[in-house]
Amino acid sequence: MIDPERVQAESRAYYRALDENATLRHHFRHTDEEGGSWYIEAVPDGGELIVVKQAELTPAGRCHRYSWEHLEDDHGFLTDQAIDPGEDPLESIPAEEFQRVWTR
Repeated sequence: MIDPERVQAESRAYYRALDENATLRHHFRHTDEEGGSWYIEAVPDGGELIVVKQAELTPAGRCHRYSWEHLEDDHGFLTDQAIDPGEDPLESIPAEEFQRVWTR
């Protein structure tokens, strides 16, 4: 039987280790069809880019943030899928742009 609390603790530990030990970070933005904007910070792990921080700015101006410290809520969750900037509709952005959104 799967223990959801154990799974969440393991996920939190994995994302925390990636975030705290990253030496290289990539930042992206994506705008969805409803007009929301997604801001992503990803780090390399095993040949893939793993999202460690993600912020969504809704068309109404709300900001939802996800990281190892806050994996999910009623609105959404930190993606558990690796990203591929060559395949996914992502725009590279400067780290400062990501930080402005993340800390707002």
